Amino acid sequence: MDNNIINTYGSLSLAFLGDAVYSLLVREYLLSNADMRTSKLHRLSAEAVNAGAQSRAIKKILSKLGETELEVFKRGRNAHPGHTPKNQSECDYHYATGLEALFGYLYLEKNDARIRELFNLIIENSEVRCFDSGKEE
Repeated sequence: MDNNIINTYGSLSLAFLGDAVYSLLVREYLLSNADMRTSKLHRLSAEAVNAGAQSRAIKKILSKLGETELEVFKRGRNAHPGHTPKNQSECDYHYATGLEALFGYLYLEKNDARIRELFNLIIENSEVRCFDSGKEE
């Protein structure tokens, strides 16, 4: 997809798409690395795909982002969706939106290699199985 077209998408639109991309990566990772019931897989997925976990994830890779990637993240982080979930901090929610915008942008760029590279960095730098959710399984 052409850069000019991608730049016409708002940050929240990129985050909308990126949420699905990131969620799919998490589910794929869990399925390929765990032999457990789907109810447990779902719980682990929910622990990894929430504002707190995504905020920690983006902080692990911020120093690895290129100039354009950092710009996309900041645009997403600074977007104001008009609400914050009750059980998440506003700061975590904004950082998570930035991460999702980045993954949405990279998806539209058809940059699957970079998506995988960043996701692998998140996984590699995690001390616990569920991306540093604070819960060992």
